[in-house]
Amino acid sequence: MTTIAEKYFPSLTDEQRRQFSLLPSLYREWNDRINVISRKDIDNFEINHLLHSLAIARFISFLPGTAVIDIGTGGGLPGIPLAILFPEVRFTLIDSVAKKIRVVNEITAAAAIGNVLARSVRSEETSGEYDFIIGRAVTEMEQFVKITRHLSSARSFNAVKNGWIFLKGGDLDRELRPFRSSASIVPISSWFDEPYFETKKIVYLSR
Repeated sequence: MTTIAEKYFPSLTDEQRRQFSLLPSLYREWNDRINVISRKDIDNFEINHLLHSLAIARFISFLPGTAVIDIGTGGGLPGIPLAILFPEVRFTLIDSVAKKIRVVNEITAAAAIGNVLARSVRSEETSGEYDFIIGRAVTEMEQFVKITRHLSSARSFNAVKNGWIFLKGGDLDRELRPFRSSASIVPISSWFDEPYFETKKIVYLSR
């Protein structure tokens, strides 16, 4: 059966197809035990969560060796789908809620995703240097940047300069005010034709 990932990323390897095909059932199974996705939304997992996460891959194709940290990852979104798509990129997924990180570890183990390190820790307590800091359904951007700035690496080698990539929806005028001159906003509907993405956006802030 063709997955939603194959619709937009047709050059997937057999292993990537296998991994993507496992995610809906794995998330349903673990969501029944530990709620990481709203119960009413789990039926729309492939579009609302998996494909939404992969919108970042339309904005940037991470080069091998890139270090990405997903802050407040919850059950591993957007980090897990991106890790499947970019197996030579190092993904660190953090969340302060330990049971959510358990879900991340169980799903990555079951799907044999080897390029993910998951930790139950707050961003303020995290160290290291990362090329890109990503977030979905996280706190307001100004606060997010403030508490994660120490994680941003100065050394850029991707086509897009190091910085922050957010998956956001709705009216962003007030939230973007502090970044008016530096934020790049791309509507996800320019890449994906499902109605869910009509109000969804990528917001990028360079370091």
